[in-house]
Amino acid sequence: MRQIDFYFDPISPYAYLAFHALPSALQGHSVAIRYKPILFAALLQANGQKGPAEIPGKRDWTYRQVLWLAKQQGVAMALPTAHPFNPLALLRVLLLGADASGCVNRYLAELALNHVWQSGGDPVDSQRLSALSAAIESHCAARGTEIATPDAAKQQLRDNTDEALDRGVFGVPTACLDGLSFWGLDGLPMLRGFSPSIFRRRCHMTPPTIWRRWKIRPLHCPWAT
Repeated sequence: MRQIDFYFDPISPYAYLAFHALPSALQGHSVAIRYKPILFAALLQANGQKGPAEIPGKRDWTYRQVLWLAKQQGVAMALPTAHPFNPLALLRVLLLGADASGCVNRYLAELALNHVWQSGGDPVDSQRLSALSAAIESHCAARGTEIATPDAAKQQLRDNTDEALDRGVFGVPTACLDGLSFWGLDGLPMLRGFSPSIFRRRCHMTPPTIWRRWKIRPLHCPWAT
């Protein structure tokens, strides 16, 4: 069985939509999905970028697009009262239920994503976070798994995010399979159709090889020789 690492931050509406689209996108494929919460802001900072919701025009477009996409998917969506917001507290609460490898199960990932994108409330309201924490603790108790300490959850968030950066992840959601990354909701059809032999032979070339074959000479790039 092949393994997919699904990196996500609940702050992203596209992570929410991709999460709910995964079962149908991968139907008929023998895969195991590992859900790994990360801090999207750290990816943006590492790459010197702004998030879509930090750019006024792009923010308006994003909200209109994701509501339309949710309707197309048949997925309930209600925009939170505050967005963007600081997701650190939410991520640390979610990671209280992580296993030793920093993964949460699908049930907990869904709890956190729905907490942001279905309630229409403030995702970091202290009472709502307390209720989410209680639900995570109850779930783990029912499964007989231990809850992480707050310090361990903080460290796990750092470790997950560093791991994603080391793998070249630059946005959320990103699914990693066989050493390759598939970014975004619109990357799911590509992930579904991924064939290791064909994809690596045709696409997994170094940038200079691709550019020579396609006669592309990018500007301001040390490889463009």
